[in-house]
Amino acid sequence: MKIHSPSMSELHAFVAALRLGSFTRAAERLCVTQGAISRAIARLESHFGQALLIRSPSGISPTAAGRRLLEGSADALDVIEQISRELRLPKAGNTLALSVIPTLASVWLMPRLPDFNQRHPDIRLEFAPYRRDEDFSGDAPHAAILSGIPGARPGLRTDYVIGREVVVICHPSRLHARLAANRWQHPAELLSEPLIAHANAPNNWLHWFEAIGVTPGDISGPRMDQVSIIVRAVMADMGIAVLQRCLVQEEIDSGRVVVPFDLPVCLQHGYILCSPERHNGYPALVAFREWLLEVADEGRAHEPVQDATAGKLD
Repeated sequence: MKIHSPSMSELHAFVAALRLGSFTRAAERLCVTQGAISRAIARLESHFGQALLIRSPSGISPTAAGRRLLEGSADALDVIEQISRELRLPKAGNTLALSVIPTLASVWLMPRLPDFNQRHPDIRLEFAPYRRDEDFSGDAPHAAILSGIPGARPGLRTDYVIGREVVVICHPSRLHARLAANRWQHPAELLSEPLIAHANAPNNWLHWFEAIGVTPGDISGPRMDQVSIIVRAVMADMGIAVLQRCLVQEEIDSGRVVVPFDLPVCLQHGYILCSPERHNGYPALVAFREWLLEVADEGRAHEPVQDATAGKLD
């Protein structure tokens, strides 16, 4: 079938010129030059073999043929433009704004995200600044992975992800030296070592000892404010630390740190996916939550059920 319709760009120029009353304003609207508008309309008139515009000192107006073309094409162009705009933008519900505790994001989440992208190539993740006390007010993300206890945040849906299991880690040479001296036969002997604590969770050593039945008394040792710094300190043999297994599993597997007493201890706090009720049915969030809990469940396959009395992560 022979196609009799002209090009879209020429029709856009024609409609814009008549709607705005001049070539100059049409050029500004379409972000082209005035000459480009004039040439487009000249090609249009050549295509149809007749004049479409009447040019006068007061402006432009359509001929009878031009009026027919305007009436038949203006609304159609608007519909095509709207559809085109929608198709070029991300699908509604397919952009997910997410806030995540930085350490968990870099160590645990990022290595797993390629799997999510492969399963959901139509969903775009955008990472919002992390706020420890995220209340989802103002310009807030759709969801956030925070430290807490499931069900303890009124008005929010909270799903436990990972991070309740904690382990003691030390440098391999420290473990070898203590065992060679016939020491570290019981966890209580760790109390004589430099116990590195997280500044935001200073009581995690207390909770670990209490969970394994040791009354520690006063616990002292250096405090550091980032998990990455604590891990580096342990790798430099500056002391021993108790941290979430999910954040140090790579170092354990590589042998850069070791677990001297691999005892089943869980805190009440863990990493939880939080979202306000208004976002519960948001398509991208539904898909992300389903994926996140699935991969987290695989990572918790050997997580113990024993609980310490408290504990905090960050």
